[in-house]
Amino acid sequence: MTQRLTLRRPDDWHLHLRDGAMLQGVLPESARHFARAIIMPNLVPPVVTGAQAAAYRDRILAALPEGMRFTPLMTLYLTEGTDPADVAAAHADGIVTAVKLYPAGATTNSHSGVRDIAKVMPVLERMAEIGLPLCVHGEVTTHEVDIFDREAVFIDTVLDPLRRRLPELRVVMEHITTEEGVAYARAGNDTLGATITTHHLIINRNHILAGGIKPHYYCLPVAKREKHRLALRAAATSGDPRFFLGTDSAPHVDALKEHACGCAGCFTATNTMQLLAHVFEEEGALDRLEAFASLNGPRFYGLPPNEERITLTKGAAAQWPAKIFTEAGPVTVFDPGFPVHWHVEA
Repeated sequence: MTQRLTLRRPDDWHLHLRDGAMLQGVLPESARHFARAIIMPNLVPPVVTGAQAAAYRDRILAALPEGMRFTPLMTLYLTEGTDPADVAAAHADGIVTAVKLYPAGATTNSHSGVRDIAKVMPVLERMAEIGLPLCVHGEVTTHEVDIFDREAVFIDTVLDPLRRRLPELRVVMEHITTEEGVAYARAGNDTLGATITTHHLIINRNHILAGGIKPHYYCLPVAKREKHRLALRAAATSGDPRFFLGTDSAPHVDALKEHACGCAGCFTATNTMQLLAHVFEEEGALDRLEAFASLNGPRFYGLPPNEERITLTKGAAAQWPAKIFTEAGPVTVFDPGFPVHWHVEA
């Protein structure tokens, strides 16, 4: 039985840090284990220009506790008014690593997102020319489409036509949740990647709804049937370079999660690596954890893997705080609902 595992320090290719007091409170939870992270731009107001991305990056670095090393990889929020020249300049200056497409109304703070993909084609064409990746929240938002079908419909009606029109555009399917998403990513070439979250490897929709509503398991995209969870686990643990870790760790204060209209998001920054070791061990794939968490993402983004290492050890049941207390309010840490025996060495 493996009791000790050393791997290159991982990266998080989909992370929400928020801003202000929340940023101050949750940043150390990611910086403790991760070297780099793709930072989501859905603030209020959203990060839509290179200048705004640079200012947000400066606020993140200013909030980083002394002695911690962490590199925020910034993204721009794609709107129907985004200037292709500004995007290209921000990329050339090393300010942004990707651009994020939110269909309007798909998730937290997405109301400024895209309603008509044709209106952002000049931006996407410029991105394809310069090799700047597009990170896609892959769900349609039309009311007639069932929430559990939104990802599959998006692939058929938006993503696949877009990739056929711009085959050179590099695309990341963010936080895939379905076997259809897995199949589409597997069939792609080296211009297509897909992130998978920690929580979607662990929960299905029964965990949210059976025996009472569990608001801290509610996320968008929402967790699906068990067959989809199993497809995600098979993809994540396969070693296939198309799949890599993006936690989508999304902090909300408890008062907004435990609410009549609760916010979507699971906060997994604190315990992701322990949970992943548990999942990969269950799947007999501990030897592939480094590929998923530390190698496949840098390969897709054209970055070197980290030289630093982290070590996980197996022992007594792991303990982590039930909540992170921030000046904005308490944030509940994701609870998998079972004991975990993996620890990240300090």
